[in-house]
Amino acid sequence: MSNVSANPSTTRPWSLTTERIIIAGVLAAITIILGVVPNLGFIPLPNAIGSATIEHIPTIVGGVIAGPIVGLISGLIFGVLSFFRATVPFFKDPTVAILPRLFIGLTAWATFAGLVRINRDLAAAAAGFVGAATNTILVVSALIIRGYFPAQVIIPIVLVQSIIEAIIAAILTVILVRIFYILEARLVHAPDTKPRDQLPY
Repeated sequence: MSNVSANPSTTRPWSLTTERIIIAGVLAAITIILGVVPNLGFIPLPNAIGSATIEHIPTIVGGVIAGPIVGLISGLIFGVLSFFRATVPFFKDPTVAILPRLFIGLTAWATFAGLVRINRDLAAAAAGFVGAATNTILVVSALIIRGYFPAQVIIPIVLVQSIIEAIIAAILTVILVRIFYILEARLVHAPDTKPRDQLPY
């Protein structure tokens, strides 16, 4: 049974509203903070990839709560940050660092939109998992296609890490989406306790 009435990300999803612009700005700021603060968004690991990441979480959440355009914008910022902060040669390749990240918010949004009528938490968890998996699968595919690693080398290295990242993304997406809808409900539906002409807004 659905526990959702209206969802900002599934109502005219390809339009860019004021609310979506604000959400995109906030998520862009969070993405930049995660990207520039050492070891926060990219967690160093002693393997061929060099790091694990939670940097994709704002991109996933952007797609889920605000639709595909916000997810696309957030993914672009994630990719550009990954490109400019790269410490290994293959992430200085835009087809590895930037292009795959454009699809994270899109797949997260599509997954959420497809499942939200069943259950919002289920939809958010699935969107988090799919968004994280999109990041891993497309980046690894780009690494293989571009000839940086053979498939039999890179896939075993990232397999366990990618599953853990996807599970973490699923959990965090549920939590963050719940918080968003709680805050939105309070802002939109909070009763006025004063006459309208005495309110500060």
